Amino acid sequence: MESATTLTGLLQAVAEKFPSRRAISVAGKLDLTHSHLNQLVESAANHLTSAGIKPNDVVALTFPNTVEYVILFLAVIRVRATAAPLNAAYTSEEFEFYLSDSESKLLLTPLEGNEPAQAAATKLKIQLGSASLIKTTEEEETKFSFSISLNKSESELNSVNSVNSVSEPELINEPSDVALFLHTSGTTSRPKGVPLSQHNLVSSVRNIESVYRLSESDSTVIVLPLFHVHGLIAGLLSSLGAGGAVALPSAGRFSASTFWKDMIQYNATWYTAVPTIHQIILDRHLNNPEPVYPRLRFIRSCSASLAPVILGRLEEAFGAPVLEAYAMTEATHLMSSNPLPQDGPHKAGSVGKPVGQEMAILDESGRILEKEVNGEVCIRGENVTKGYKNNEEANTAAFLFGWFHTGDIGYFDSDGYLHLVGRIKELINRGGEKISPIEVDAVLLSHPDVAQAVAFGVPDQKYGEENL
Repeated sequence: MESATTLTGLLQAVAEKFPSRRAISVAGKLDLTHSHLNQLVESAANHLTSAGIKPNDVVALTFPNTVEYVILFLAVIRVRATAAPLNAAYTSEEFEFYLSDSESKLLLTPLEGNEPAQAAATKLKIQLGSASLIKTTEEEETKFSFSISLNKSESELNSVNSVNSVSEPELINEPSDVALFLHTSGTTSRPKGVPLSQHNLVSSVRNIESVYRLSESDSTVIVLPLFHVHGLIAGLLSSLGAGGAVALPSAGRFSASTFWKDMIQYNATWYTAVPTIHQIILDRHLNNPEPVYPRLRFIRSCSASLAPVILGRLEEAFGAPVLEAYAMTEATHLMSSNPLPQDGPHKAGSVGKPVGQEMAILDESGRILEKEVNGEVCIRGENVTKGYKNNEEANTAAFLFGWFHTGDIGYFDSDGYLHLVGRIKELINRGGEKISPIEVDAVLLSHPDVAQAVAFGVPDQKYGEENL
């Protein structure tokens, strides 16, 4: 598995090494082994090639967190096409933008469909289709097959039982294949399209496996949406790539009421989430504690700053180290993380050390700054995108001096741990003094009566900006 240069190749090697180990479950409904998952992916890939999907075509997927989505995502990249996952809650106008910007050739939905997405695709003359996993029982043996149906009746594709007969696509995946197309959040500007290659994906998965020592013995419950890079890469693909297992909540999304039940049922050893979900889990523990909690190797937090006081409460409540990490779409998720206890201390208020890539703090002229000095966090490595799609202006600004510029301000402490101060565009300028909203938030959250806090700047004639 060490020699795999694509995510597809890595997962195929896992299926050969751990064929009978559990790969994915849907709580209370089904369990698939790594071998079975691989067979279903190949079956779905055959359907896609029969439907005319070719290398470099973009296939948009809008699903809840279901096993159908997982199979389709892996099948799309298997046929050397590009998967473009989309939030099922988008409006028709938002779907129209994302489908157009990604130049999608096909939109796939669950059998029940998605009216706003389908309306946007129809307007753009994009082919529509739906997919389902079919469960049958023969001689007390449960079998699954996969079906993809296009909106034209003559294009109906009959599924082949994936257990007994799988004809593999005659395609060789290349490291340079663009496998995933996502957009930045676009909170301060138009969302930018981020193409990520098979090599980007496998590099990031290996980085995540390495820092958290993920193995075939690990199991997790997915609580984050799989259309987002955090849930997709850190939760799902890194687990599968290590030979481990994931469970999807039966509702297709995070549910605080079933979270610990699922964690216990599937012998979970860790989970990853955003601070908001950690807070929900913590609040439920305080108000309605479970009779017993699983023994976790670690809890991971990423995608937003986790206040040190919340980190401390999580560790006290669940008896596991809480490891804060730093990531972004352009880096195929992970950039830095606090280590496991056996590999070093984890520091509250820090996002840890770089993982599998170079990281530096630069000034505006591109000079690398010394420790304890604020500057822009910049990275380079095999996990980093080669550039935004059709956006020369953004690429010129982001790729300077041989580094990718994150837009985040931070510094390395004397131990080499990264501390983030804030986004360049979000720092509060008070009379020339630069104030970090993250630090203000942390102070407010340290008060026991404060549950949520957010600081931002507002115009002030005397000082420039004031905290609010």
